[in-house]
Amino acid sequence: MLVLFNKPFDVLSQFTDNSTPPRATLADYIDIPDVYAAGRLDRDSEGLLLLTNCGKTQQRISDPKFKAPKTYWVQVEGDISEQALQQLRQGVQLKDGLTLPAQAQRMAEPELWPRTPAVRYRANIPTSWLSLTISEGRNRQVRRMTAAVGFPTLRLVRWQIGDWQLADLAPGMSRTIPLTR
Repeated sequence: MLVLFNKPFDVLSQFTDNSTPPRATLADYIDIPDVYAAGRLDRDSEGLLLLTNCGKTQQRISDPKFKAPKTYWVQVEGDISEQALQQLRQGVQLKDGLTLPAQAQRMAEPELWPRTPAVRYRANIPTSWLSLTISEGRNRQVRRMTAAVGFPTLRLVRWQIGDWQLADLAPGMSRTIPLTR
């Protein structure tokens, strides 16, 4: 089975948390036994997280050698330039090496749910949105890539992993689909 989950902002991509006070986890939203997250999504990121009870499926989704493309809708600080988009398309030098080329394009502001807390707003600094598709899964990669080209990420929503899309799933909601063998 595969569970498509719209992970809300400020929720950990795991079922347990040992911190005090405890933080919100998948257990607060998913009541399906024996499923595990196939990959991670940072606590301050939102959107599609896949969970499964099949080890092979989990590996195919999360193992970088399979290069499952992941598409993010990214709100950045500033009016992103074509030059910055081209840098993302060519690969960006990060501290842990050059990223693989990404698909990057400016997009209109998507119709999304409000985020709580709201993204910071500054009247004198514009923001812009881009669609960014990567096939790696480095720690905080999208945030580091946009910062490296001069446009820090304000909001990050994972929209798609491979063939699976967030579509009409509201934050905190999930949909279960059977796996074909």
